[in-house]
Amino acid sequence: MSDIGAFAVLQLLADGAPHHRYEALVEEARGKGLCGAPLEALERAKQLGLGIQALAERQQQREAGLSALVDTARDLANPHDLDTLLKVITRRARLLLAVDMSYIGMPDDAEGIVTVRASDGHTTALSVGLRIPGTGGMGRAVLENPSPFWTPDYLADERISHNPGIDDVVKAEGLHAVLAVPLTRGTEPFGSLYVADRSVRHFSADEVALLSSLGDLASVAIQKAQLLDRTTALVAELERHTVDVEAGLRGARELSETHNRLIQLVLDDCDLTTLSHEAAKELGGTLRVCATNGTVLTTVGEMPEGEDSALVLATMDAHAAREPVALDGGRLWAVPVAAGSGNLGTLLLRPERPWTVEDERLLRLVAQVVAVQLLVESSRTAIAEGQVRDDFLGQLLGGPQRPPQQLEQHARRLGLDLTKPHIVVVARPEGDARGKMAVWASSYAHRMCGLKSMHNGCAVLLLPGTEAGAAARAVSAELSPLLGHPVTVSAAGPVSGPASVHHGFQEALRCLDAMTSLGVLGRSASVRELGFLGVLLSDNHDVEGFVDCAIGPVIDYDQQRFTDLTRTLETYFDAGGSPTNAAKKLHVHPNTVARRLERISELLGPEWQQPERALEVQLALRVFRIRHSLRWRDEPAAEAAAESHET
Repeated sequence: MSDIGAFAVLQLLADGAPHHRYEALVEEARGKGLCGAPLEALERAKQLGLGIQALAERQQQREAGLSALVDTARDLANPHDLDTLLKVITRRARLLLAVDMSYIGMPDDAEGIVTVRASDGHTTALSVGLRIPGTGGMGRAVLENPSPFWTPDYLADERISHNPGIDDVVKAEGLHAVLAVPLTRGTEPFGSLYVADRSVRHFSADEVALLSSLGDLASVAIQKAQLLDRTTALVAELERHTVDVEAGLRGARELSETHNRLIQLVLDDCDLTTLSHEAAKELGGTLRVCATNGTVLTTVGEMPEGEDSALVLATMDAHAAREPVALDGGRLWAVPVAAGSGNLGTLLLRPERPWTVEDERLLRLVAQVVAVQLLVESSRTAIAEGQVRDDFLGQLLGGPQRPPQQLEQHARRLGLDLTKPHIVVVARPEGDARGKMAVWASSYAHRMCGLKSMHNGCAVLLLPGTEAGAAARAVSAELSPLLGHPVTVSAAGPVSGPASVHHGFQEALRCLDAMTSLGVLGRSASVRELGFLGVLLSDNHDVEGFVDCAIGPVIDYDQQRFTDLTRTLETYFDAGGSPTNAAKKLHVHPNTVARRLERISELLGPEWQQPERALEVQLALRVFRIRHSLRWRDEPAAEAAAESHET
């Protein structure tokens, strides 16, 4: 009977019978009265048969898993973008282990916050883009010790460092069994692959090994996909760069062709108006060309008239920077027309189409062609006249080398009558003028019907008029706000006749030196306003020390005690040293003057009335009073210039 039972078990194995058939075989033998050793042998055969069947089933499952893993590897080997690849991995992982869901988490910042990059299965809380706290949970354990980690019941497992945020997600999904394996780059983990079931489940070693193998394949595939994405992005960037380069080359060719056409017009002996019409067509806007002194040489189209001060400032900025300057939010452009270091004029453009970088390049080329045209026409335009006028004033400033009659005739040809009174004005910027001075001076001289020249960085103007002080103040009031920093202005005159211009210029220079010595930079004054100080102090650079040494104690005493000793001292000298006459002028009692003089003696010493010392005191009083007068008078103008610069 034992042999028959063994053969029966073998037959069940061969037929692939289910487990209950083995039990039925034993029960059938027991019902036939089999007992004792034969029954035990049959039981033993049954157990062996069931073990062999379980081993065969496990082998089949392993082979099926390996087959599925090979299919997965083949699927992962196909080119995918990163997001698609992650979806393929999660779907394969869920099917491979027959679980309810799977997902991939990757840390994405320095704090270790994990973001769900892909998921598969019916999910509600574990959606793509969900950010999970980086502390606690199985993911942190897998990342810190790159090895598989599983639990049959997540919420009940005390091995896990639970995080409330993660536990809430697990509760919301109704998960129990969870298995996680690391995704590694070399030895460094960069994410985790999870599978989860909504029932309590003990994962077998074969299942853990299978998912680990899938994790290794997924890691390689993800790295390849990331490399492919970077390569694709680089190729796209190179393609965009190629398109930009090709567009730039086309633009350069078009600019070159336009430049050649305009230059050919100049070579064909066209006039400035014809050239400007062609340039306006290329630029698509209204075009105006002005000479250095502001004279309009030609206009193509309707050019709206703007504020003169804004246009003058834009012209100065354009010539200083030697590049186009935008006005009115880019609705008007000012471009310098220059040749070498010389300024030939300014080109104004009001575009009628959206402005581009290529248009600005074209505008620069047009300005160059206009410069060539103006040089060709220099004998017939206002440019040559402006240079002739500058040269003529330079001759007058250096001292007339020709007879006065010839100089007067030359001046009349330029529209000047030197027999009438003129003022010589010298303006020196106390900062970086960056070439703006010459542009402004040309415009100002043209508007005032005068002449302009540049001398050692200063603008020298010969202007019609009789009031030197008023002319200096007018120049200062206009020029300081335009430059944005103080300008020291001196003036001399009126002068009449060619020979007197040189002497007036020398007087204005001495006045400028005196203002520098007095420390009144950024102000305006005339030789008459400075009096004899314009001659006496032109070489003295320590005026502050001289005044302080001579009458400093008296000035300090007045400032500290609100007394009037300085004025008493001046009145005393004006009264010829008579305390009585000084008292009358001051409208005080002679005893008051006497007491004040005693106080002055205590401050300056008993020898302050000696002739030599008295002369120093009087000179210091005069210097102090003139400096105070100039500063007080020009303070409002200086404040207005500062406010204009700030706005």
